[in-house]
Amino acid sequence: MAVKLVEQKVARGDATRQALMKAAEQLFAEKGPSNVTIREIVEKAGQKNESALQYHFKNMEGLINATHRFRDQQIVQARVVALEELEKKAAIPSLRDIVQVMVKPTFMLAREGSEFRLYIRAFSLMLAGGNGSTLVAVRRGSGESDDRIAALLRQALPQLDSEGFERRLDSAIRFISVSMYAHSHCKNAFRGTASDLFFSHLMDTLVGLLSADESKETLELSREVAIFEGRSNE
Repeated sequence: MAVKLVEQKVARGDATRQALMKAAEQLFAEKGPSNVTIREIVEKAGQKNESALQYHFKNMEGLINATHRFRDQQIVQARVVALEELEKKAAIPSLRDIVQVMVKPTFMLAREGSEFRLYIRAFSLMLAGGNGSTLVAVRRGSGESDDRIAALLRQALPQLDSEGFERRLDSAIRFISVSMYAHSHCKNAFRGTASDLFFSHLMDTLVGLLSADESKETLELSREVAIFEGRSNE
């Protein structure tokens, strides 16, 4: 009997966590993360008081991080499958194929699920506008698949040094986030021929963004910044 009561309590706890995360996604998508209060989320989730959120997540930041982890698990699972298919398809895949593995799992999850579309609308701009490295932000629970994709990208982009590669990938991730956010507000977002066109054009743009050489001006400024920050003795 005691075991059954514990299992029931765990089930109720999981249901409450899911309800709070879904409520946050809905409200953030409608109003923007900075315009939503804990009280609104709790009420939307059908809970009686704010202690429910504090018990499960401690605070708003904990709720947001838990929501990211939940969605990231879905993305990683889909990306691992796509990555394995790519590695079987070609020993040296094209840059476009690699970029598709980066982006298509998220796109397809949004196509297949309305709740995931809300997640895109709710959180994409937070990643695009963050002050920190997007490379760190997108690695929540996805280290192995990200490392495999990064190795393929480095192979496909020999013209970039390590710092140039990180700058370019950071810009690509921010562009993906902004593009997905904008598309999520379109009529029939992530569905139909117009959505297929959006995705194909996004792939074209990312290939161009990633494959371009760095200019002499950028390389020189990169060296100056490295010296200023103590990362170079030149």
